Amino acid sequence: MRVMLQRPMRATRISSQELNMSDRTLRQSIIDELEWEPSVDAAHIGVAVDKGVATLTGHVSSYAEKLAAERAVVRVKGVTAIAEKIEIRYPDAKRTADDQIAKRVVDIIAWQVSVPSDKIKVKVEKGWVTLTGEVDWHFQKADAEKGVRRLSGVMGIANLITIKPQVEARDVKKRIEDALKRNAEIEAQNIRVVVSGGKVTLDGTVDSWAERQRVENTVWSAPGVVSVEDHLRVG
Repeated sequence: MRVMLQRPMRATRISSQELNMSDRTLRQSIIDELEWEPSVDAAHIGVAVDKGVATLTGHVSSYAEKLAAERAVVRVKGVTAIAEKIEIRYPDAKRTADDQIAKRVVDIIAWQVSVPSDKIKVKVEKGWVTLTGEVDWHFQKADAEKGVRRLSGVMGIANLITIKPQVEARDVKKRIEDALKRNAEIEAQNIRVVVSGGKVTLDGTVDSWAERQRVENTVWSAPGVVSVEDHLRVG
């Protein structure tokens, strides 16, 4: 019987020139995606890339546009992290007083059928909206914020709404692992899930930033999850 011996794999070194070329290619892909996104005016957004980390600078005309720019960059394959430094510049004619913003926030949360508006409190200071209170599900917390994002005058949102744990930790862990395995766009075998109370900690690797976001969304869909600590690495 012949025994075939394989030569040991030689480590491949990437030169600084190749790395710079890769960063330049990724930067152009990000710029193209921003220009492709209809809700973003890419002309006022600057992009820099260093070893897969994208830094965004410049300014936009609303908080919703700022979030749309972030989501566009996340979709680009090869992005490992984002440093976001985009400013919001509302025209003087669209600047809104804090009390007006607060009233609009209260109204729009009340219109959301899925959100128990009587359990949500609102604070507005210099355009920054802070949401507090307690709900039963993560989607209620997310929906409360979703409606606020597009309001004129909003400079940012601090969503401090808490979630009441509803089920035992072992049930949460099994439901999450089963959901990850069902998702065809997630490599579940590379992900480790640890649950303590309502807190979920994720570790392992994913292929892209977008896959990492899909994993987080899947975890948040499980009943009883009150917080997620994401240590997933892109690569």
